[in-house]
Amino acid sequence: MNLIYIHGLDSDANSTKGLLLEKYCQQHHPDITVLRPDLNKSPAQVREQLLSLIEGLNNSQDEQTGSSNTVLVGSSLGGYFSTLISNQIDCPALLLNPSTQPHITLQRFSDNSASNQDSSDESSDNKVLHTTAGGWRITPSDLQWFADHQLSEVHYPKKIAVLLKQGDELLNAELSQAFYQGQGASVTVQAGGDHRFSDFGEQLPMVIEMLRELVRS
Repeated sequence: MNLIYIHGLDSDANSTKGLLLEKYCQQHHPDITVLRPDLNKSPAQVREQLLSLIEGLNNSQDEQTGSSNTVLVGSSLGGYFSTLISNQIDCPALLLNPSTQPHITLQRFSDNSASNQDSSDESSDNKVLHTTAGGWRITPSDLQWFADHQLSEVHYPKKIAVLLKQGDELLNAELSQAFYQGQGASVTVQAGGDHRFSDFGEQLPMVIEMLRELVRS
């Protein structure tokens, strides 16, 4: 099995959860390969990079075993991209505190930019509104892309599992729960916690079983 860890907004290929997942699989599940691509680029580029990566992995697996077992693990904004990709190609995905409305939540960068700049500087679609910790330079074009690619449904709900923390301080867990449960996906809500899923390492045995179940579905 191949796992592609899709990091969130202010993260990169060396995210804590991605590294924990990779180390755990190396020690306890050598049959699982974890890939951690850096996705600090425009959303259109992220989607194309992930689709290309999955296609390459699946083609390689098909040649070797006659089957393809690639699963996405998406955190926060990575959960949004995982759902988008799953909708497009029927790929299993486990979502951790997923973002469901980046076209709304990321609008804060546009609002901050407007309040800090003269109106004469606000017309360019390519101006930088915010630079993430990983180096993604967010522009108005990126925000428009999210507005044009809103999540309105889950095409393959049996291929989606969601882990939510009620204590998520950045995203509305109830909103995510309502969306994915309403679409028929499996949703597990855990009390307390935080957006970063600080106890992720402790939950890895359960996470691996959930991933294997998604592949079997």
